[in-house]
Amino acid sequence: MEGRLFTFLGAIGGHSQEWIILSHFILSIAIVFLLARAATTKMQLVPTGAQNALEAFISGVIAMGADTMGEKNARRYLPLIGSLALVIFVSNMIGVIPGFEAPTSNINFTLSLALIVFVYYNYVGIKLNGFINYFKHFMGPMPILAPLMFPIEIISHISRIISLSFRLFGSIRGDDMFLMVLLMLVPWLLPLPGFFLLTAFGVLQAFIFSILTYVYIAGSVMMAEEDHH
Repeated sequence: MEGRLFTFLGAIGGHSQEWIILSHFILSIAIVFLLARAATTKMQLVPTGAQNALEAFISGVIAMGADTMGEKNARRYLPLIGSLALVIFVSNMIGVIPGFEAPTSNINFTLSLALIVFVYYNYVGIKLNGFINYFKHFMGPMPILAPLMFPIEIISHISRIISLSFRLFGSIRGDDMFLMVLLMLVPWLLPLPGFFLLTAFGVLQAFIFSILTYVYIAGSVMMAEEDHH
């Protein structure tokens, strides 16, 4: 079915999967930069337009993280999680527009995002706790359980990569295929309810990825704070 999927950028540079994903990812980043520039060019005390939209977005991300790790920590890790949420959101929305493809519909792209999260939250955990103390928590509350708990914890953490990447990929890829079939069956103006549904799914997947990133980082941060108490 991929060979039948038309994209405007594919018509320019070819329909190889590598070009399609790379070109649409560059387009997503360009849109994010344009939004950021539009929001910060003329900062106002009473925000309007792009500034108002992005301030609401940032407030929402902070509020989401505050429930998980407190507002102070939510603001500390906002640059990473806010950037991921915005890039994923824009990438998902691109796929809703006929003639474009969401970069998040490719497993290599979502796997890269999941690896960024995995490396970062483990880095934070090791930085705050120290290498030995961080992995000591993997051994459970009692030494006798360590031989059982340690491999379970390692598998659990590695499975997060699979969970993050496949959840996002599977949902957006399914949405793209649904949209393609929808457009083949009916004219473009009729499936408007389908477009609204795909938009809602795209927003939901960006939210899920962001909240899970907050949860994983919170596990590392709270580990250090528990030791202090």
